[in-house]
Amino acid sequence: MDDLVTLRAEPARPKPAKPSREEAEAAVRTLIAWAGDDPDREGLVNTPRRVAKAYEELFSGYRANAGETLTRVFHHVSGYDDLVLVRDISFVSHCEHHIAPFFGKAHIAYYPRDGVVGLSKLARIVEVFARRLQTQEALSAQIAMAIEDSLGTRGVALMIEAEHTCIAMRGVRKEGVSTVTTQFTGVFRDDPNEQTRFFNLLRGAR
Repeated sequence: MDDLVTLRAEPARPKPAKPSREEAEAAVRTLIAWAGDDPDREGLVNTPRRVAKAYEELFSGYRANAGETLTRVFHHVSGYDDLVLVRDISFVSHCEHHIAPFFGKAHIAYYPRDGVVGLSKLARIVEVFARRLQTQEALSAQIAMAIEDSLGTRGVALMIEAEHTCIAMRGVRKEGVSTVTTQFTGVFRDDPNEQTRFFNLLRGAR
């Protein structure tokens, strides 16, 4: 089953056939040669195999289902219905434009409606979407919508702070540039006071 957030965000498209491991390794050899080195020299001869194996880990989010990650909801929480905030969730993702890493922290808050989810699950949902080729803007929207769709919250607030190596290592080559994105649903979207509370809690917790 496809992620609810994927179905909501864009029309379904047929996926291309997945290349074999041998084809993936051959592609890495081609890129090494195109960069100007010899893929058969001692230091690089096993690199295609290592890169293919690394890709399985770096992009494991394609094999994960966001909806399944958030299925376990705890309903007996002694009537708690106020804001839940988890901050400083570290992540590493890869820019879909250059396949260059970007990394940072996500801060997530939500108002429960019928129960709460285990706190580690919020970190897991960040990992599901971060371990795919991404833009920071899409990553923000996907995380917030997945929580909203799966938990039926009264509102979700999310902020991501990240540094992009495609800015630091190529193009303008500016190090230390930070990008901030936010996404709000429900009461956070409709009530500016709730957004202010979210930001105040983030600042106060530091």
